[in-house]
Amino acid sequence: MAQTLSDLGLTPPVFLAPLAGITDLPFRNLVSRFGAGLVVSEMVASQEMVQAKPGVRERAELGYGTQNTAVQLAGREAHWMAEAARMVEANGARIIDINMGCPAKKVTSGSGTGASGSALMKDLDHALSLIEAVVGAVDLPVTLKTRLGWDDNMLNAPELARRAEAAGVRMITIHGRTRCQFYKGHANWSAIRAVKDAVRVPVVANGDIIDVSDARTALSQSGADGVMVGRGAQGRPWSLARIACELFGGPAPEVPRDHAFCDMVSEHYEEMLRFYGCDLGVRVARKHLGWYMDEAGTGAGLRKRILTTRCAKEVMTLLPEALRAPQRAVA
Repeated sequence: MAQTLSDLGLTPPVFLAPLAGITDLPFRNLVSRFGAGLVVSEMVASQEMVQAKPGVRERAELGYGTQNTAVQLAGREAHWMAEAARMVEANGARIIDINMGCPAKKVTSGSGTGASGSALMKDLDHALSLIEAVVGAVDLPVTLKTRLGWDDNMLNAPELARRAEAAGVRMITIHGRTRCQFYKGHANWSAIRAVKDAVRVPVVANGDIIDVSDARTALSQSGADGVMVGRGAQGRPWSLARIACELFGGPAPEVPRDHAFCDMVSEHYEEMLRFYGCDLGVRVARKHLGWYMDEAGTGAGLRKRILTTRCAKEVMTLLPEALRAPQRAVA
């Protein structure tokens, strides 16, 4: 019998993609408040997590204990993947996602995490050894995120999916590109259908899904059970809830306008300062402020002041002017 996303408690079937440097705890919490079936942490290197090497502090709060949060692990060695899985389970994680889709050269070439991410698609036997290690180490649902293949000559996502399902993976997310495409061109949602046809576990379509129209087309072409949104949530944390409302009958999100929009941005900014500390938080928050100002149509001069100042108080003072209602047309 085919499994469903509801069996995993993942409704609505509109999920937030893991984005390095973006889907930190403050942003995931914000998206969750509007409504999302699942939010996924930034990718965490399994060996670094277990050995507590410098550089993982920013990911220390992974949303443990939150029902709709998955902790995403990456790695090359079964031992470290299993140990990291046990660690996050002991800390209260509800779902573990395995990254076999990251195309970054520092990941696929072996720096930091070992030759991991989408490089594992070149060696499915080894990829399966990692999946089996994680599934065998925990009692939690384990999911997998990957791509169509390494390149156009190695479109082996259906085979990987079949073997992952047999190993106990409960859901598979496919980014509709090969690794060698990186993020060029357009995601091939139709190619995801071969994965959907290969397995009985739920399949989620990912890649270039920005709005309701994209999500509808991706579902139609792929036959997937749900969608995963990345860039579409940048500056618009309500976008997942809007897609869920239009396509799956979820509650309509209350999209913040005017003062409410400014209040939301200010609260997100303050949360980032608390999470990272003021000095680092000011820098890390700039990308989010930039996306919010894109939504608001903020003028170039004011935008530059906000994105270059090192003073958090100055940012807070300038935000009401930068996000004032006459500049903004809500998408």
